[in-house]
Amino acid sequence: MAGKTVNLDAMIPREDLETVSTTSEETNKVSEFSLKDFVSAGFITPNLRKPDFQRETNHWTPEQIALLIESFLDGDVIPSIITWQSTTSPSIFVIDGGHRLSALRAWIEDDYGDNMISLKFFGNEISNEQKEIAKKTRRLVEKTIGRFEYWNKLNQNPNKPDNLSPQILKRLRNFSTGKIPVQWVYGNADRAQDSFFKINKQGTPLDDTEELLIRYRKTSVAISARAIIRAGKGHKYWYDFENDKKNEIERLASSIHNLLFNPEFNSPIKNLDLPLAGTAGVRTALSLLIEFILISNRNQQGYPEKLDKLSEDRVGNETIECLSKVLYLVQRMTGNDRGSLGLHPAIYFYSNSGRYAIPLFMGMSTLLAKKIVNNDPAFFKKFTSVRRRFEDYLVVNRSLIGTISQQIRSKKRYQVIADLYEFIILEMLKDKIPNADEVVEKAGLKVDVLVPKAELSAIKFSDDTKTAIFFKSALTSALRCSECGGYLDPSKSVSYDHIKRVRDGGVGDENNGQMLHPFCNQGIKN
Repeated sequence: MAGKTVNLDAMIPREDLETVSTTSEETNKVSEFSLKDFVSAGFITPNLRKPDFQRETNHWTPEQIALLIESFLDGDVIPSIITWQSTTSPSIFVIDGGHRLSALRAWIEDDYGDNMISLKFFGNEISNEQKEIAKKTRRLVEKTIGRFEYWNKLNQNPNKPDNLSPQILKRLRNFSTGKIPVQWVYGNADRAQDSFFKINKQGTPLDDTEELLIRYRKTSVAISARAIIRAGKGHKYWYDFENDKKNEIERLASSIHNLLFNPEFNSPIKNLDLPLAGTAGVRTALSLLIEFILISNRNQQGYPEKLDKLSEDRVGNETIECLSKVLYLVQRMTGNDRGSLGLHPAIYFYSNSGRYAIPLFMGMSTLLAKKIVNNDPAFFKKFTSVRRRFEDYLVVNRSLIGTISQQIRSKKRYQVIADLYEFIILEMLKDKIPNADEVVEKAGLKVDVLVPKAELSAIKFSDDTKTAIFFKSALTSALRCSECGGYLDPSKSVSYDHIKRVRDGGVGDENNGQMLHPFCNQGIKN
């Protein structure tokens, strides 16, 4: 659990700056917020908003949240909250300080990403990982500080106990009278956004993915990525579209999310039912999703190549088309759609130690997307004809392929891996098995760069070693498709087939049934 962060995104709702007004005047505004301003009945909470370009409030650890609350009660200096408010709307936009205010409200509401406000915000769909980190945060806060309810009751009690320690008395005073300084940005909405970018070049800076999503937040790819990561739940970045389009975006996003990220990823791996796209943690998965969506939507000329090349989607049609293409590619990879290859994640996208390999996922996605856009259905039949040998090759040479993917430094990394996979498949169609040197050279690398790492001896098994042992054992008895011999992923992608066809008198009992990949059943056998 070390290093994982708490999701407080529900504590302050989002709103589009452009929908309220254009200016904020230099009038008398509050210069500080007190704790009582943030209770549910207070004036501040109902009007508090994050701009829709604001990053998700999920960057703080349990320790940082507990420290903020402790600092407030101890009267330590807390940096000013930066806010903006239009002349015509009561909404108060937090330009900087969202984590600070969210931590305090989480304490007040006893909601660290798993209680009533968060449940409503996320449509009652909260991951086990989010629940666990919330529980850890709650335990830490209760141990080091105490619940808000305890301090509130103590503060309201006119007959306070005589044995309160000096520290508790000091904290009680700050609970009642403590303030957080507030600074205001004046000017139009563009000024507020510019201030956000300047501030976030300091402190905890925006990473490349966050900045892309903020700057190009109204493009179809950005909207699609944010819709998929939350399965159409949470803040709706598509709120301006007509209802039928909003509903379709949410339906498509939910379907894609389920195919990519279910079940949740846990380590060490103890079964072969693994998510196709690894963890659904927002910070990890958004970068993957942006590139995957771009791959899914590229035409024969390779457009779009980057997020910044797209125009804004004003009505929702482009987002729906974008998501539809993503779903089509995902359904080619997994699921029970008749064209699904049912690629087994454990074979294609995970290392021996169970680490998710994004380049391998992107490489295979690039290869399949190219065949789809080039309308090359023959490839899928050719692939199926050598699939067993290809997958056995991947299992035996998992370390080699993984090392190659790590060594490729080109910006065309995913295309290189796609070309490498296609090379191996084409060689197998000629009844050839490429050796390690040929594979390395095809990837554009020198053979001598692949120096094996020295083995480290240890007494106890690490999680990585446990996973490697599990993979080695589980794959020897894993189910295979009765048609092509490739590995089956029965929890996600399987077709039940009559060995003797119904039209030839076949019946539906267990002796006349077999399990196939959906594509093998519909595209090969039939």
